[in-house]
Amino acid sequence: PKTLKIIAVISSKITLRERIAQTGYWKLKLMQDEVTKHIKVFFITPDEDGTLKTKKPAKKGRAIVEVDTDGSYVMSEEEVEESDKVKMFDKFIEDLKSLVNEKR
Repeated sequence: PKTLKIIAVISSKITLRERIAQTGYWKLKLMQDEVTKHIKVFFITPDEDGTLKTKKPAKKGRAIVEVDTDGSYVMSEEEVEESDKVKMFDKFIEDLKSLVNEKR
């Protein structure tokens, strides 16, 4: 393409641990500049340690996802309490399509 626009960054890791804090940090950094503030930041994980599983009481990683990122998608057969920002992975493609269409 002759022109392009980055619309999202996708971070992925098996467990959240330090990566989720790094992902939140980069979202905050991107928001500080006019050129990059439109870029969405998502985290995709199988959440093997169950950090995103419940809304309340929220573990530290879930709180970071809910406040400091644009969302997270969980690849798991286990039940996860979904919210606007924490969803099962089967919703990722449709959400991404919506984001692409919204940016046109």
